[in-house]
Amino acid sequence: MEHGRAPGHRAGLTRTAVLGAARELLAEHGLAALSMRALARRLDVAPNALYSHIANKTSLLDDLLDDVLAEVDVPAADIDDPTAGLHQLMTSTYTVLLAHPDLVPLYLSRQGAHGPNAQRLGEITATLLRRTGISEPTVTEALRVLIVYTIGFAAFTSHLPQETGTEHQPSTAEMHDNFHQGLSWLLTGIQQDLPTPNPGGA
Repeated sequence: MEHGRAPGHRAGLTRTAVLGAARELLAEHGLAALSMRALARRLDVAPNALYSHIANKTSLLDDLLDDVLAEVDVPAADIDDPTAGLHQLMTSTYTVLLAHPDLVPLYLSRQGAHGPNAQRLGEITATLLRRTGISEPTVTEALRVLIVYTIGFAAFTSHLPQETGTEHQPSTAEMHDNFHQGLSWLLTGIQQDLPTPNPGGA
């Protein structure tokens, strides 16, 4: 007989297994079907076994959203061109979101993710924005705009056909090109607000 172990440990659970099963349920049956009891049934454990890893459904959703962001590729810390770094970072975020279309509506309704991965990506983005020459409060505003642009584009794209589009319904491939062009315009516009140097001094 085992002693001194939490219910989740007795069941052989890990946080990774819990989040993986939750992601499967969400993809198969939608948000309404995702409950702690349904998750316990999927994992073949008692519901109380989950609470060693997840506090409640709200925490579960927050953890799901943040966990996916670990897949985002970030530019090298010493990248020469911070604008190129921003383009790379937001493009990777867009690609990761499209790989998890069932989660995109949650990013919209919960206004992004707020866990450690989201905070790390936010800090990287803010650092790159500052390296382009802009400062507060523009950095905070620009960060918000880039997040909304990327999540919004992913939401629009996530249920489009992969290849063949029409005049009124572009394909995923066409939207990918649109995303890149629009992001370039957006980054250019953000930097147009930089103060113009005064060659004559103060």
